Amino acid sequence: MDNVIQTSALTRQFNGLVAVDKLDITVRDREVFGLLGPNGAGKTTTISMLCTILKPTSGTAKVNGFDIVKQATHVRKSIGIVFQDPSVDDRLTGRENLYMHANLYGVPQSEQKPRIDKVLKLVELEDRADSILRTYSGGMRRRLEIARGLIHYPKVLFLDEPTLGLDPQTREHIWTYIKELRETQDITMVLTTHYMEEADKLSDRIAIMDYGKIVALDTPDELKGTLEGDVIAVKTKDADRFASVLKERIAVKKTRIVDDSVEITVQDGKALLPRIVDVATQNGIYVDSVSLREPNLEDVFLHYTGRAIRAESGDELHGMSAIRRRAIR
Repeated sequence: MDNVIQTSALTRQFNGLVAVDKLDITVRDREVFGLLGPNGAGKTTTISMLCTILKPTSGTAKVNGFDIVKQATHVRKSIGIVFQDPSVDDRLTGRENLYMHANLYGVPQSEQKPRIDKVLKLVELEDRADSILRTYSGGMRRRLEIARGLIHYPKVLFLDEPTLGLDPQTREHIWTYIKELRETQDITMVLTTHYMEEADKLSDRIAIMDYGKIVALDTPDELKGTLEGDVIAVKTKDADRFASVLKERIAVKKTRIVDDSVEITVQDGKALLPRIVDVATQNGIYVDSVSLREPNLEDVFLHYTGRAIRAESGDELHGMSAIRRRAIR
């Protein structure tokens, strides 16, 4: 399978701060490649370099065989972008926005109407195509931005936090459109997100980023399989003491406190459940509930970085530091 994107030691610094640090990744043809990490990890900076919006401080990258610095015009003609922040004109109708961008991308006049009709149908906006954008919901605007990114039939579509700020139901709808794109269009997609479920559901492979570096890269299932165990969550008001007691009494691989629950990673969690409840009873610890699950991508992130993805790591996460989430070693 051909590589549509290839980077070599791709680096970007801002006033001495290394935002992306010697990035080496390949993205395959028709793949959905996810960049997963907290805000501030370097995801958007990586996308900005690959889209030629930012020049790298050092290193190289090729998109569709074109050098992102030396052949930036060719790169831009062959990619589509759905930005993290809204970028459509809310004074125009949906159709007018698409015509404007078709002209900007040099789509021949004879092909503009059939292409616009096609992408409007793809994102199910035919009935609202001639409505002013100010009357669109947030989800409708995101769907229009996806349609706009496809208007010139790009080889690669970059989706930078495509569902940021949307409600859960609308987010699910956007996921459906992205899945349909993968199945029906000859296109490669690069997705940045800090939503674990989004990365898991949409990506063929995921690169976990932290502080500008790739700390793990594989399929979602392979990444979760690296933990080799089950996760048991015990909800109790005495979480700190229970975590310490468990480490002394049971062979645990990893323990962390999430809000008012203790989460432990163990082998054969089903067999250990009764013993864990016994330990709580013997130590006078009241247990509200106990649950057992397989590892998820947040567990994987914690395993590779030593912290949860919700940990504050950039200006965009200001205010989230109050969320009580920490690893106990």
